[in-house]
Amino acid sequence: MALRGLWLISHEQDARGTVLFSRRYPTVETRAKRFNGDSYVAVPEDGPFLKALLFELRLTGNEHGFTERQDGCARINKTSVYALQTERGDLWPVVAFQKSGSIYAAIPLVEQSLNPRPALVSISGISQAFGLLSGLLAFLNSSQKNEAERSAKVSQLPGLVTHSCPLGTPLETNLSASLSEISPFPPGGHPQKLPSWRSCPYKGKPQVNICIVEKVKSVQYDKRDVADTWQVYGAVSCKCDVEGAAPNVSVSLNLPANGSPLQDILVHPCVTSLDSAVLTSSSVDAVDDSAFSGPYKFPLTPPPDQFTLCYYTSQVPVPPILGFYQLKEEESQWKLTVHLKLHESVKNTFEYCEARIPFFNRGPIAHLEYKITYGQLEVSKEKSLLVWVIGQKFPKSLEISLTGTVAFGPASQQQAADPVCTGSTAYVKLYFRILDFTLTGCYTDQHSVQVFAAGRPKISAAREVLSSDYYIWNSKAPAPVVYRTLLF
Repeated sequence: MALRGLWLISHEQDARGTVLFSRRYPTVETRAKRFNGDSYVAVPEDGPFLKALLFELRLTGNEHGFTERQDGCARINKTSVYALQTERGDLWPVVAFQKSGSIYAAIPLVEQSLNPRPALVSISGISQAFGLLSGLLAFLNSSQKNEAERSAKVSQLPGLVTHSCPLGTPLETNLSASLSEISPFPPGGHPQKLPSWRSCPYKGKPQVNICIVEKVKSVQYDKRDVADTWQVYGAVSCKCDVEGAAPNVSVSLNLPANGSPLQDILVHPCVTSLDSAVLTSSSVDAVDDSAFSGPYKFPLTPPPDQFTLCYYTSQVPVPPILGFYQLKEEESQWKLTVHLKLHESVKNTFEYCEARIPFFNRGPIAHLEYKITYGQLEVSKEKSLLVWVIGQKFPKSLEISLTGTVAFGPASQQQAADPVCTGSTAYVKLYFRILDFTLTGCYTDQHSVQVFAAGRPKISAAREVLSSDYYIWNSKAPAPVVYRTLLF
């Protein structure tokens, strides 16, 4: 339910017609290509579009006499939905109607092939197009006394349409009501162009919230012939409540002297400029002392809602928790050993930390004997999982271990199954969260956040580390080998 384009055209009797306002949505056009497939017809430029529309509405002079397409009996149109003849084929459906010397037109998105043409009642975008065009008509003709007032209203359309139909999705058909939600235009009578992602300016006390979240993935084998892998994936989310139609904000990410450089940085479209060194830092290249290590500055025009300022990766020297897992069968029981060590550079304060030891393709746990040096061990209700609750801190030695034996009952279809974890192939998966800390050392200095708008904003910053796909495989059995990727 979106629009590919919107037009307001001035057309008096015997006049050629003039496009007063038009708006196209490239993102919706991309969707139209995908949905329509071979039946897709591109929207022409304003000039050819105007010519084809006037011809279809029979508003151009008929210099060539009778024309079958325009004047034939089969051409009787009972709706305000038309097919415009263009160089690339018939552009359909085009919603258009004429009122008070103006033509209002829009092209709704059809989320299917146009060959054969679907029934109009099945295209929800047509009613939305009529609703928005009717709202546009009501706005232009309300309290209009002269041509100057009409011109002033036309000049307000860019901001109103951005607010009422952001990125081609109609949200508000009452344009007069939307006018009160938009900041007044600056002196001089020229409206300030609003970014498509900032359709409704903020009003209130300025404040900027920034949160850095790093997720660490790791696969550890404790084998000489297979290398352990780990990678950090970061995301910086922002919420900028700042007054103004298009305020300017600058956010900086900093690293300590021993921090790990940020790589593979992807930024939000609202970032207005960027240092080339930020974009060229790639995890494919070897990291050396010459790698760019910040500060990473992002000047931007922020959206009104929370958004992700950037994504990045980083190759930290060591994983936060190193460990090994051994599971082997002895007679009718399985002997297990798990050893974990927190790296000394990691903040030893967790919101939570636990290790889960699943047992697939086996019966329920019938017997368990164990010894742990720290935390507590729990058995899941399904009796197919051991949960080692480590808690909020590692001991002073930063090392903990679990040893024990486990026996299983007869297997049943209700027990957990996994096509990979057969025989002795098994893993331990870690879950943890550390607040006010990042593995790369990345942080936001509140004093480096600049807001070029009225008022003194309140700046708040937070950061945290989360585990994500953190596996330790049984070193006494085969295990799937994982290579580092750039997927977020």
